[in-house]
Amino acid sequence: MAKPPTAAQRRIIEAADPATGRLTGSEAQLAALVRHRLAFRHPRPPHAFFLTPAGHRIREEAPGRAAPSPETPAAAATPSGIFAARTGTEPAPPPGADGPARARDVRSAWEGLLEMRRMTNADGARDRPCAWERTHLVQAAALALEAAGCRPGPEGYEVGETPQPEAVAVRDASAERLRACAAALSAAGWQVSEHAERPGGSHYLLASPRRAG
Repeated sequence: MAKPPTAAQRRIIEAADPATGRLTGSEAQLAALVRHRLAFRHPRPPHAFFLTPAGHRIREEAPGRAAPSPETPAAAATPSGIFAARTGTEPAPPPGADGPARARDVRSAWEGLLEMRRMTNADGARDRPCAWERTHLVQAAALALEAAGCRPGPEGYEVGETPQPEAVAVRDASAERLRACAAALSAAGWQVSEHAERPGGSHYLLASPRRAG
């Protein structure tokens, strides 16, 4: 962002829902926050606006809130400022990247996804994946795992695509961690089964978003 938010923009940011980051304000005010990459607009009706990780950082720097540690690096995000869950296939993050800022961004992203489920699932269910997750399988599964406290990367899980429709593969060298991943995905509304690469080979998970009924 080229310049700090205005006083009016700060008031909107500070008034955001603490769990989901949902914003209220005029269309022009919210559009300005989007231009500054402090908010994004949900693509589905009712097209609500939510804080990006950068917006959450501004909110937490408000008077009366604990400011993030100056040495804490910013959380990984896409060029647009939208949060990106770790699939375990990225380069190792720098030291300190898994600190409070990352935990906050993961929590906010997960709460935002639950709110997306509520708004877009026909029955308003928050315990079952929504249409967005079915078109972003790897990112959705990775977010569910990271939000549950599972660890990605060289000493943790990797999430990848598979030839099967609506299925991702989750691999981990540790059988115990793999079971933890299975439990986390099941709790997040995914159907999970364990398979072996070949008889006697390493095991992996196949996970698909659970459907209604």
